[in-house]
Amino acid sequence: MEEKEDKLVLKNRLKEIRMEKNVSQAQLAEFVGVSRNTISSIETGQFSPTAKLALIICIALDKKFEELFYF
Repeated sequence: MEEKEDKLVLKNRLKEIRMEKNVSQAQLAEFVGVSRNTISSIETGQFSPTAKLALIICIALDKKFEELFYF
């Protein structure tokens, strides 16, 4: 019998909070050290950030993890 691996999907409010802070995708990407496409992919749910990247984004936007990301 095959075991199925359950993956948690990390959802986010990144675009909403980034726009509230008047920060562009390019500005955030440069600050956290990733491409603008990576930020876009996180916002659309196409890419889940590593825990380290998620925390760096939280620091960059001055938000707690639970304010930005949820399951």
